[in-house]
Formats: sequence, C-alpha cells, structure tokens
Amino acid sequence: MSTKPLRAGLVGLGSMGRHHARVLAGLEGVDFVGVVDPFGDKYGAAQGAPVLNTVEELIALGIDYAVVACPTALHEEVGLQLAEAGVCALVEKPVADTVEGARRLVQAFESRGLVAGVGHIERCNPALRSLRARLEAGELGDVFQVVTRRQGPFPHRIADVGVVKDLATHDIDLTGWVTGRQYVSIAAHTVSKSGREHEDMVSAVGRLDDGTMVNHLVNWLSPLKERFTSVTGERGCFIADTLTADLTFHSNAAVATEWEALQAFRGVSEGDMIRYAIPKREPLQVEHELFRDAVLGKERDICTLRQGLRTVEVAAAVLRSASEGGTVHIDLEDVTAAL
Repeated sequence: MSTKPLRAGLVGLGSMGRHHARVLAGLEGVDFVGVVDPFGDKYGAAQGAPVLNTVEELIALGIDYAVVACPTALHEEVGLQLAEAGVCALVEKPVADTVEGARRLVQAFESRGLVAGVGHIERCNPALRSLRARLEAGELGDVFQVVTRRQGPFPHRIADVGVVKDLATHDIDLTGWVTGRQYVSIAAHTVSKSGREHEDMVSAVGRLDDGTMVNHLVNWLSPLKERFTSVTGERGCFIADTLTADLTFHSNAAVATEWEALQAFRGVSEGDMIRYAIPKREPLQVEHELFRDAVLGKERDICTLRQGLRTVEVAAAVLRSASEGGTVHIDLEDVTAAL
C-alpha cells in the first residue's frame, strides 16, 4: 500500500461544500488539490486550493477521489464523469434526485470496482453511533418503534428539491442504519406552504422488515430547530439529540411511585434515566476519515451507493404515497433486480 498522500478534489463551494473544503484541507494523509465551482470562491473557502471551472480540469490534476457537494440535480452528471475517469467519490446526500439516476451511479462505480459513498452524515453523529452499538449489543431487547423529528427554519441554500429529499432522507437512512433493517411500507402526507413547487412538511408512518414501526415528522418551516430520534423496545427507550450529540436511556418502570400526588405527573412507577458520557468528535471529520480509509482499502463502515439508492427509493415512495394517498409497499428486491 502506498504511503503517498491521497490526492482529493471537491466539486461545489456552497453551504456544505465550504465545510468539506475546511476538513479536506486539514485531513491527515490527504492533499487537497483543487475545487470546481463555476461561480468561483465567493466566500474565500477554498483553503488555498485552486478553483477550477470544470470537473474535467479537476480530473486532469490526477485525483484519487472527489467529494461531490454541488446541487442534488447535478450529482448524477458529476458522479458519472468521475466514474468514467476511474476516480472514487463521496457524494453528498441524497445520492441523486431520482431513483433512476441513483441506479445509474451505483452501476457506474460498482462495475469499475471504485470506492464510492454517500454523505449521510448522521451516521457519524456520536449519539447515533453509540445508539447503534447499544442496539447491536441487545441492550434494548426487541425494538418496537423508531420515531424521528427533524424541523427548523427554511434553508435558503435549497432550491432544487423539497423537504423529503433534502431532510427526510437523513431520517430514512439513519433509521435503517441504526436498526439494521429495511423499509417495506410507507404512508405519508405532505404540504407546501412557502409558495415553492416542492413540499415543506411531511408526516410519514412506515414499517421495517422485522415489523418495527417508524414515524417521521419533518419540516423546514418551524422557528424551533429540533433533531430528535427515539427508539423504543422491550427494555425501555433510547433518545438521541443529534444537535447536542446526547444519548439518554429511559428504562422500563422498576420502582413504584407511592406518593399519590406524583402519580398524576410521572405515572405509577418509574425506571432509571441515564445520560451517557460519550466522546464527541465532529461528524464531518469522522465521515472524511472513514471514506479516506475506505479508499485506501481498509474495512470501514461507510454509506455505500447501494444503501444511498435504497434511501432514495424510500423517499420516492414517501412522495408517491403523499401524491396518490394510501400506503406504498416497497419491494425488498427492487434494488438488486434493477441493476
């Protein structure tokens, strides 16, 4: 294995791209060699790397991998260019704006044996990483339900997709990832209140392949910013706040509440509540380290393009349910059969 630094590039210097540039510039074992943005470096975020006009110019620098942080509608086009040139890629989520586009990206990278991942950054949040490890260890017993709430003010950086593809894809991916299960059905309602063509709010109820119930409430019209995930099972409930990276556990009732006045507020019995002390590293830094190592051939838990495709399929089912009414059933064989 070569000890030379990997040569990395970036496509897009928008809101997320600027953060990627900052991390790439200081990433151990990586040389940040160039950025593509036809609008230039308006915010002085390129960290000294040359700013180029085209992806072809970036490829010509001899890069090992690139981070794709341009608008979602351009992910497929840019990704296919990189795959054709034999360049590995970390694509911001969602991997593409259509199911068909996501499938073409999976085929392009897998057929060439290239490492490619999707930037579902919640997988790198300390609270969710700890939650997943605890679920894998069986600390909750059987899982009954996963509930997420993701709301906040409108992100003016978003112009090409609605709240389902931009925000709900976070919750779709993290739910499948922490539980290790897949969606088999979804029913949803959406509303548009901002005057844009895309939806601003979504409420969805779904089921995973082991019978676990899921509930997602997502909007970008609330003054309250919230990032809440709860997982309820036979031994209690985990609650993750990914804004603060805190994880707490509420155990099932074990001690009777004899003080009658308190029963009205806390119930007739209570269990322990634990807030775990966990290391809190920046999720984007962790994401980049994992992808760098994957490019180097090390076994790392990254979000693969195929997993990103599954998330796009579920998001498409959410929008279809909202449009047509009723429950949409998701074939577990769809991803494999389509490739």
